[in-house]
Amino acid sequence: MPLPTSHDILRKAEGTAVDSVVLSYDDRFLRRKVLTTEGGTGFLVDLAHTESLDEGDAFVLTDGRCIAVVAAVEPLLEVTGAALHRIAWHIGNRHTPCQIDPDRLLIQRDHVIADMLSRIGATVREVDEPFTPEGGAYGHGRTHGHDHSHQHGPETHSHSHTHDHEHG
Repeated sequence: MPLPTSHDILRKAEGTAVDSVVLSYDDRFLRRKVLTTEGGTGFLVDLAHTESLDEGDAFVLTDGRCIAVVAAVEPLLEVTGAALHRIAWHIGNRHTPCQIDPDRLLIQRDHVIADMLSRIGATVREVDEPFTPEGGAYGHGRTHGHDHSHQHGPETHSHSHTHDHEHG
């Protein structure tokens, strides 16, 4: 017997689900995958394109049932400090997914980012909580992180700096 299948997502589907599936932040970015609900039901997600899911969204199965998406507890860094707006800018400048709460920021654990944040005056503490970072700048969706640790050498990257005026 084939697995129940979901081709659609219902956004902000509170109260409509018959079961739930607990997914990490990374696992909430998918197109096609077999998942198992908290109640033990397996189902196939087969979406038209890759989707970023949020806590409270639901997979709509072809038989009409809805399976709620729940954000999993994950190892995170809680970031606090007097200049939280400045700290948030540094996190954003590194394209790091970030949950913004009124008095703290949450990011995925990364010792390099933690060290940088400590150097600029942030207090960084390890926590285990659900992670629901801000979406992209243009509405729903996620900001894709990328690695800033790669090296640019003359063989892979070159540019020149020109100045419109001379300082005398």
